Amino acid sequence: MSPPRYAADSEASSVRPTISTSPRNSLVGDDDILGFELSDFSVVESALLPLPRLSTKMSYQPLASDDPDEQKTYGSLDATPSQSPTALLGESLRIEDPVTDIDNPFLDTETAGYWRLVYENCQYECRHVFNPKLMWSAREEKELVRKLDWKVCLWACIMFFGLQVDRGNLSQAVSDNMLDDLGLDTNDYNYGHSIFLISFLLAELPSQLVSKAVGPDRWIPMQMVLWSFVAISQCSLTGRGSFLLTRGLLGFLEGGFIPDLVLWLSYFYTSRELPIRLSYFWTTLSVTGIVTSLLAFALLHLRGVFGWEGWRWLFLVEGSITLCVGIASFFMMPASAVQTKTWFRPKGWFTEREEAIVVNRVLRDDPSKGDMHNRQALTPKRLWEALKDYDLWPLYAIGLCAYVPQSPPKNYLTLTLRSLGFNTFSTNLLTIPADIVHIINLILLTRLSEWLNERSLIAIMQPLWTLPCIFALRFWGGVIEDRWGTYAVIMALLSYPYCHAILVGWCSKNSNNVGTRTVSAALYNMSVQAGNVYASYIYRDDDKPLYRRGNTTLLMINLVSILVFLLTKFYYVWRNKQKERVWNALTDEQQVAYRKTTKLQGSRRLDFRFAH
Repeated sequence: MSPPRYAADSEASSVRPTISTSPRNSLVGDDDILGFELSDFSVVESALLPLPRLSTKMSYQPLASDDPDEQKTYGSLDATPSQSPTALLGESLRIEDPVTDIDNPFLDTETAGYWRLVYENCQYECRHVFNPKLMWSAREEKELVRKLDWKVCLWACIMFFGLQVDRGNLSQAVSDNMLDDLGLDTNDYNYGHSIFLISFLLAELPSQLVSKAVGPDRWIPMQMVLWSFVAISQCSLTGRGSFLLTRGLLGFLEGGFIPDLVLWLSYFYTSRELPIRLSYFWTTLSVTGIVTSLLAFALLHLRGVFGWEGWRWLFLVEGSITLCVGIASFFMMPASAVQTKTWFRPKGWFTEREEAIVVNRVLRDDPSKGDMHNRQALTPKRLWEALKDYDLWPLYAIGLCAYVPQSPPKNYLTLTLRSLGFNTFSTNLLTIPADIVHIINLILLTRLSEWLNERSLIAIMQPLWTLPCIFALRFWGGVIEDRWGTYAVIMALLSYPYCHAILVGWCSKNSNNVGTRTVSAALYNMSVQAGNVYASYIYRDDDKPLYRRGNTTLLMINLVSILVFLLTKFYYVWRNKQKERVWNALTDEQQVAYRKTTKLQGSRRLDFRFAH
């Protein structure tokens, strides 16, 4: 039997602190909570009045990453019919293999009533199917998740394919002598890449705010159509000015796409399911690399057709592919699980019972996913609260440094292969093996994180993988001279187990609030892009072809990223122990009072535990 997580569950809870009866200290204030979280734990003893004894569970119990009870599903054992016939359609039927969930927070009537009021007040679009007593079978849930994967996750991957086609084809274009054709050099290439990343970074948060106001189902297709026009226009580049302009426009229009899409996925999946779906999502990154490499092999052979260089055909065809995906996305992205029926899809994706299961399993995993409706803009106050949530800053620090060591070798891959003596067409085909291994490692890493219920110590495998490869690039004497040996080292480096899916899901889980989740997704991605901006200047023209200085820098950053992963693990363990100590000092009655009166939201709540 697992040990009790709170004092209310322990025999030790019979020993209560002395409580002040001063009327002015009748409730715990939010300022007091923040204060004793960080310094003075004794404030709680003088801040609460004893209330009538209640026997109740925590109203909201997000689970710590080390909690043995996190292996859970989301059905209720209670089959008592509710008042909502839509939500409980089929509930009265006998379920042969019911999914059980002792951690369903809504089994407590006070908790259910509190969150029902929250959903009503914010006009949450799925509130009419909210039902604390709904039950379903394991088979139903399995089949429903499979349907979600085909309907939701698959199209998210296709949209990400559209993004990566236009975001990554520049490296293929330069393998066809694009820089020489436009009179550009390596530094111009770096400037263009930096302008793209800075524009991408600056657009992240504004794009998220627009998406939250109008809905990702509307904003994402608009983004795709707009940037596809710019991508197509690259077939008419004439020189440095037009090159830099299109780079900036592409970055500005593509910025925010990834966190927008993650927000949309979170409407359908639980926190345990999301990282795995994100691993499929980022698997598309490597799949796109394989597909576009093969496509580039064909399109670059068109050099001379109608007097065009091959890279112009590449931009035209691949931009048109994204345009088609963007237009289709207007019809393939429902606003929520209960909004799949429309004039072009009259039967929708789900039955009424399936809609209820999708919504209730997500809410039981994280009740805060219904505290805003999907067309509700963030207020300046909520935006500021999310920005100053310092408990998420360690994840932003990881994003800032974790992906830098792989970035220059990846961006310069085709140029490096050309310098090794491979021709244009062989170069694009030789990039494929790393993408294949990258896919396998990405899925295995994310699955391992789920199986072990561990994030930081699994994600750290990424910098541990790249460390010896970067060490070889810096100190091995055969770099460049040994063509196939250099190729093997670079392929091993770029086959690294990508931890991005784990980090995005981790950030979403630790946000514990729709508003914070919206902002944190953007801030995390902004930190990643900021790291990529810096990475663009690590390999310089005066340092080639060995890039000794650049690889020394990458080696140092790789070591720093390992340290940051470890410190993040220690930080969240410490914060959970700190919160647990304060929470356990409260009686059951005081815990109830806190839940009813606190104005704190998201991860700042005392009854929230961080995943790590």
